[in-house]
Amino acid sequence: MLTISGLLTRNARFRPEHTAFVYKSTRLTYRELNASVNKLANAFLNIGLKKGDKVSTLLPNSAELYETYWACAKTGCVCLPNSPLLRGQGLVNLMNNGDTALIITCKSLVPYILEVQADIDCKEIWVIDDEDSFKSYHNQKALQPETEPKTEEILPDDPYNIMYSSGTTGLPKGIVISHQVRALYGSLFANYYRMSPESVVMHSGSIVFNGSFLTLMPVMFVGATYILMDHFDADEVSEVIKTEKVTHTILVPSQIVSCLHTKGFVKENLTSLEYILSVGAPLMLEHKEELNRRAPGVFYELYGLTEGFMTVLDKTDFHKKAGSVGCVPQLMEMKIVDDTGAELPHGQIGEIVGRGPLLMSGYYKNPEQTAEALKDGWLQTGDLGYVDEDGYLFLTGRKKDLIISGGVNVYPVDIEEIIAKHAEVKDVAVFGIPHDEWGEAPVAAVIVKDKTNVAKQDILAFANSKLDARYQKVCDVILVDDFPKNVAGKILKRELKEIYLGK
Repeated sequence: MLTISGLLTRNARFRPEHTAFVYKSTRLTYRELNASVNKLANAFLNIGLKKGDKVSTLLPNSAELYETYWACAKTGCVCLPNSPLLRGQGLVNLMNNGDTALIITCKSLVPYILEVQADIDCKEIWVIDDEDSFKSYHNQKALQPETEPKTEEILPDDPYNIMYSSGTTGLPKGIVISHQVRALYGSLFANYYRMSPESVVMHSGSIVFNGSFLTLMPVMFVGATYILMDHFDADEVSEVIKTEKVTHTILVPSQIVSCLHTKGFVKENLTSLEYILSVGAPLMLEHKEELNRRAPGVFYELYGLTEGFMTVLDKTDFHKKAGSVGCVPQLMEMKIVDDTGAELPHGQIGEIVGRGPLLMSGYYKNPEQTAEALKDGWLQTGDLGYVDEDGYLFLTGRKKDLIISGGVNVYPVDIEEIIAKHAEVKDVAVFGIPHDEWGEAPVAAVIVKDKTNVAKQDILAFANSKLDARYQKVCDVILVDDFPKNVAGKILKRELKEIYLGK
């Protein structure tokens, strides 16, 4: 069946001594990884978790986070990976909206849970380091057998993940991803990215974001080697590629730019590479070309949404379609439509809509937003673009005001709500601008009550002191007398952006 519940078990049986997972000094074969994950899965069952129960993580990259993914796969528990940068009400929103039954975290993040513990419905909390306040993750796991967990049958449509797209302020939106979709991530992308059982795949970014599953699932599907770095470091990326003979890696544009500015990211250190995937935001053409000079014939680019539609620019198409984000993979369809939903011809700009087997089950406990996003089986992306006569997609903008900073979705309304709390702010509009390091960064246009009482630096400092997530930090503030608006009174953020950029 199309589930991921048995992938690790199969690899442990047929590739037991092949290196499965590397993290710092930890190197596990598939036999060892399977035994360790089984102990964790049995620990879940020992406290009464069952298929469908939610396991929320508040963890940085770690072996424990990686093993939690596969323990959930085996037991039918649903994994909710949360950013370790979440704080305060955002943390409460995500934990409670997701009906969390177990939280797994680490000692350094315990203080942030303690701050809001009274407001979190979940009381079962494990800490991967020794921590008197809560149960020890390792003690729970150590007491369990290495045998396969005995659970009820897991079906293709059963949920595997809930991936949250927002929630730092206001109500979160949980994207439900099924076992079948994750299984197809494994099979389709292993094929598309030419992975094999001998591939060595490195991931240096955070694996709590959906983009990480573009390689995490294919590696397990084919039984390859997965190298997880504890954090991104451009110099270490080059060194690990060289020493471990990495064949595949995934990077967001800001990370690619950082690598290009290091001495070690040169041809002679990158000879093993077969694939570098750029995701999360558009990569500037000059950076694409420089990357191709350093590592010829390995560049791929992916445009997509966690909700389940994507296009891929294959490495063989780089030279002829360098400005494109590629075409739809196998089994997917795409249309460009106008505001009425009518399909537009080649070359005309409209909203990108798509369908295929990777679509989400829906937004968790939110049928209204699900119905808005999925119309007659087609995902409404909210992004604008056009398709050329060969079927390749070119992005032209975002219908929604989404900002992608460092590969992470940032919603302007979250920042606007914070800035609006400043006593001297009358109105605010946040938009994204190109940024060499992060891909995009937020800028706030602000109307103040009295310009003699406040400077833009005051508002900038206020906003960033209240924004806990680094990727939300505002890079600049502009003071304006009024906003450009359409006849309906809607603020035209695109015009604000053009004014800011001097166009």
